[in-house]
Amino acid sequence: MSGLSNENTLVTVFGGSGFVGRHVVRALARRGYRIRVAVRRPDLAFHLQPLGGAGQIHAVQANLRYPRSIEAAARDSAAVVNLAAILFERGKQRFDAVMARGAESVALAAAAYGARMVQVSSIGADENARALYARVKGEGEKLVLAAVPSAVIMRPSVIFGPEDDFFNRFAAMARMSPVLPLIGGGQTRFQPVFVGDVAAAIADAVDGRASPGTIYELGGPDVRTFRELMEYVLAIIERRRLLVPVPFGFAKLKAAFLQYLPKPPLTPDQVELLKTDNVVSEAARSERRTLDGLGIQPTAMASVVPSYLWRFRKRGQFRSRTT
Repeated sequence: MSGLSNENTLVTVFGGSGFVGRHVVRALARRGYRIRVAVRRPDLAFHLQPLGGAGQIHAVQANLRYPRSIEAAARDSAAVVNLAAILFERGKQRFDAVMARGAESVALAAAAYGARMVQVSSIGADENARALYARVKGEGEKLVLAAVPSAVIMRPSVIFGPEDDFFNRFAAMARMSPVLPLIGGGQTRFQPVFVGDVAAAIADAVDGRASPGTIYELGGPDVRTFRELMEYVLAIIERRRLLVPVPFGFAKLKAAFLQYLPKPPLTPDQVELLKTDNVVSEAARSERRTLDGLGIQPTAMASVVPSYLWRFRKRGQFRSRTT
C-alpha cells in the first residue's frame, strides 16, 4: 500500500476527531492518503480539514453501537484504523459496547471489504485484568484478531502532547490547588509516549510496515513513577505544591462519589488501573514490538512537554527579570 502515491487510497479512521485522532489524520494526510473520519458528530470534526489538502479529509457519521453505520463508513477503504474509546461510562456509551463489541464490528467491516486493520488499544489490556477498562480492552483485541487475524494492535502508554489530558490536567490542578494527590503513594510507573510517535506508528501500520497479527507496545524513552511525573510538572510550571500520598482504599471511596460528575476526574475503575504499572513489557522489548522495532526514535518528554505547559506558570512565558 506504500507505493509512489497514495492519493487514490482511502483510509477510514474511527474516532479520528479526538486528541490522538487529529495527529493520526495529520500523519496519514502527509503521506498522501484520502481520509474518511468516522465519528458520531461530523459537525464537530471540521477542525480536521485544514490538516490536509482540499477534499483530502472528509467526516462521516458512524456510531460503534450500530454495525450498519460502521459498514457504510468502511466501504471502499483499503485500511481501517479504530481509535474509538471512552474513559468512563455514561448512558448507552458502555465499555463493552464501544471498546469490545464496537471494535469487533469495525474489524468485521474491515474484513468484509478486505481492508488492512489497525486497532489502537492500551498497555495493560488483559482479559483477566481486575480493572474493567483494561479487561474490556483485552476482549476487544481478541475479537479484532478473531475477525482479522492480520490486524495490527497498538498499545500505547500514557500519551502526551499539546492537547493531552494528562500533563495539562495536573498542571491545571496545581494552578488552583495547594495539594496534588498521589494515589497509592504515587509509585505506579508510566512510560509516557509522544502523540506524534504514536501517530507515526499507526501510519506505518497502514503503510504495511508493521508485522501482521502483532501487538505492539508503545512507550517513550523515560520511565517515571507518578510521583516523579508530578514533580516534573511542578518544576516546569514553577510552582510549589504538597504531594500527599492517598491510599488506594481511600481514593476508591472518594472516586465512588466523583464518578457521578459530568466529567469525573477519577472513577473507582481508574483507581484499580493505577495498581498496575503502565510500561512496555520485557517481552515486547526483546521481540522488538516497540517504536524502536518500527524504526521510530521515541521522543523524550523534555523536548515537548515544557513547550505547552509554560502557560500554567504564574506569568506564562514571561519570567521575572534577574539582576
